[in-house]
Amino acid sequence: MKIERLDTYLQRVGDRPRVLVRITADDGIQGWSEVYNHGPDLAYPPLLEYLFEQIRGMSATSPGYVNQYLHQALRFPPGSLGLAAIAAIDHALWDIAAKALGVPVYRLLGGAMRDRVKVYAGLYSAPDIEDLGERIAALQEASGYSAFKLSPYRKDLHTVRFGVLLRELEEWFGTIRQLWPDLEFGFDAHACLWSPHQATQMGQALAPYDPMFLEEPLRPEHKQAWGALRQTLTVPLATGESLYSPHEFLDLLNAGGTDIAQPDICVVGGLTQMMRIAHLAELHQVDIAPHNPMGPLATAANVHFAAAIHNFMILEYKPEEVSWCKDPYRPVDGYLELRPDRPGWGVEIDMDALAADDWIHWQRQVPVRPDGSTAWM
Repeated sequence: MKIERLDTYLQRVGDRPRVLVRITADDGIQGWSEVYNHGPDLAYPPLLEYLFEQIRGMSATSPGYVNQYLHQALRFPPGSLGLAAIAAIDHALWDIAAKALGVPVYRLLGGAMRDRVKVYAGLYSAPDIEDLGERIAALQEASGYSAFKLSPYRKDLHTVRFGVLLRELEEWFGTIRQLWPDLEFGFDAHACLWSPHQATQMGQALAPYDPMFLEEPLRPEHKQAWGALRQTLTVPLATGESLYSPHEFLDLLNAGGTDIAQPDICVVGGLTQMMRIAHLAELHQVDIAPHNPMGPLATAANVHFAAAIHNFMILEYKPEEVSWCKDPYRPVDGYLELRPDRPGWGVEIDMDALAADDWIHWQRQVPVRPDGSTAWM
């Protein structure tokens, strides 16, 4: 079975643009994936076509071989765009390989370690208590969530004194913990902080109220700073969405820089590379909580990954409706159930919905401090 064709589709997930990929084998079996939107999304179709011309005619049921070939064909270590494109090809081929055998992808990874995958709802904001209560109640009624991710920034990080921001954060989370003592709450600082002492202070503000984790309270580049930071905190430290390869994760793990690793399956080069990262983390006694603010195809890939590894903790899930997936994985009682009777990723794509582009422009905005200098977003 040979790789014959690659098609891309310009779609969206909520208010974010998304490139979808379909690879077709010469016997007609199709594999699907979605591409991580790092920003210059319109660069992906020509990049994918360039990579496709190098693998046309290769075995469509050998994602590991193709993944390695594409890494080596790029000569220099690929960056964010290259790895996201490789991940899209990797995932489409895993889908084909499993469909060719009539089994779910996780069966090709050694079988399921669990029957269902725990998820948390990504809220990504710091709403007032009344608003938060309404959102929690609605999400629990619809999907049974017991875990949520919030922002720690109740005020503008770049215009108020940091101590004021922390005092309000501590009071706010203290109230949350009193109202919902049995729920889990993680906090995503979004790599906006530059100074390790500020990251330590944020962890200290959250610590009395037992957060699920503090995510990216520091820029990701200096791994030794993460090792030092972890020694100062009593809350679980989480990071990884901004790291691109097993080598970067190995550096982080060797530095003792995290309690919870958060690789993104669409960022690190796909499921093939994600499995390597999970095994490295397991050897360092580190749990995996994949970064996944994505759509149904990325979620499906994460479900199969999470099903197959021992050190899985919890999966990020963004409740978004899309037109192009007929049967996305949806939480029941806070879990995504495996689909053992469905081959490949276990989801069906609506070709009618892909007949026309559904594209939306989106780009990140860089904050500006009161003195005119730029800040991390």
